[in-house]
Amino acid sequence: MTRNMYYLILLVGLIFMLSACGESVQEKIYGHLEETVSLEQEFSKNQKELIKLEKKEQDIYDKIIDLSSEQLDEIKKLSNEANELIEKRLELIKLENESLQTAKEEFIKVKALKDDVTDEEIEHSLNQLYDKMIERYDAYDDIFQTYKDTLDLEKELYNMLADEDSTQEQLSKHIELLNEHYETIIEINNTFNKKTEEYNDLKRKFYEKADLDVAYDE
Repeated sequence: MTRNMYYLILLVGLIFMLSACGESVQEKIYGHLEETVSLEQEFSKNQKELIKLEKKEQDIYDKIIDLSSEQLDEIKKLSNEANELIEKRLELIKLENESLQTAKEEFIKVKALKDDVTDEEIEHSLNQLYDKMIERYDAYDDIFQTYKDTLDLEKELYNMLADEDSTQEQLSKHIELLNEHYETIIEINNTFNKKTEEYNDLKRKFYEKADLDVAYDE
């Protein structure tokens, strides 16, 4: 399974230059927004490693389906290797989730500052930005749970492949269920990616409306 989850918040190379002596509420909000980006960097690293592990597992699966039922010992060996990769993926997805939850905790600090924004246009822009990011995090929660469920199903599949008593009908039904999960992950990923793009656009607009001196190097 290859996931299309490459989406980080990304006004990369953002440089912030402030001339005022004290921090305005807009500047404090800026600090939380950019710290959120920083905290999600670990999330991005885990994504790259997950892709590598998924490819390795796919290669093992391809080898297994090319084997005959008489080669059960080799199938069992490869299935064990695949399950070990699944365990590594599970650990990575848990770490990924932890980094996203930490970033979310940083982001929601913005909420306490919203009432201090006096300009109605800036406040409206901030509310849009905040709501969009919460939608993005909600989408990730769905991805995390569905991905974990899918890993369980994958382990069951390899155990079935290594079991000489498994029937073709049982395998077919299980693979069909797995494919449904893969499709769901793709759909949620697309939602997550869209929310990320929308959030980035709203963040840029907020910086402009808040008259923050920000230069972008994308």
